Amino acid sequence: MSQTVDRALSILPLLAQGPANLEQVATRLGVHKSTALRLLRTLHEHGIVYRQPDQRYRLGARLFALAQEAVENLDVREIAHPHLVELNERCGHTVHLAVYEENEVLYIDKVESRYPVRMYSRIGKPVAITVAAVAKLLLADLPEPERRALAERLEYPAYTARSTPDATAFLAELAKVRDQGWATDLGGHEEAINCIGAPIRGADGRAVAAMSVSAPSVVVTGDELLKLLPLVRRTADAISREYSGLHTPGGEAAPAAGPRTPGRTITTAKD
Repeated sequence: MSQTVDRALSILPLLAQGPANLEQVATRLGVHKSTALRLLRTLHEHGIVYRQPDQRYRLGARLFALAQEAVENLDVREIAHPHLVELNERCGHTVHLAVYEENEVLYIDKVESRYPVRMYSRIGKPVAITVAAVAKLLLADLPEPERRALAERLEYPAYTARSTPDATAFLAELAKVRDQGWATDLGGHEEAINCIGAPIRGADGRAVAAMSVSAPSVVVTGDELLKLLPLVRRTADAISREYSGLHTPGGEAAPAAGPRTPGRTITTAKD
């Protein structure tokens, strides 16, 4: 039975490359044409493959419908949350998860710092879109015309001397983020708050969300926070694999971050 399932599943990558006839399928599987025909008929009955008038087979509409339904029912927050908690336990800093919806970047999850220091950010509240690391990651992934149009209509508040000043600088920053695959906000929203982030991608490679680690400079400096970038990126990659269905349980765990530094009690605004 397992061999039959394996053979049936092996047909799908072949047909993903384009329609194929019975002989091509049989050759690819290394089986007699009668065996290949039985597999194709079963897949055809379930709508997974479709037989064209020219007797070649292609992927069926039912397969695409199932894939779309699965994507629509994925909850990136539910998938990401255990990873965010683990990252928080490793580094001790505040961890955020954000998505891009209706021209806004919104926090959809947050794990508080384990220090007395607390960040004033709330789930469901928009981020400072021109400076936040999660915003840069999500907007950098937009097609260039959409990216440019959005940048031109945004306002650019001068939160600090490090805030993004205008559309030209913002587009340049997004291009940089797009190339390097990660983003920072080192005092762009608040002088005393630093943030690093990485994208979470779906099976098609597009960013479906972004995650970040933020900390006040009284706890760690910007340079110290940047040392956590490999850990942050590995966490984002792990979430991406699980979200895309490529998660392999029992994989090698990321190494623990450096020792935590106790901080004094401070309430800060969100990054």
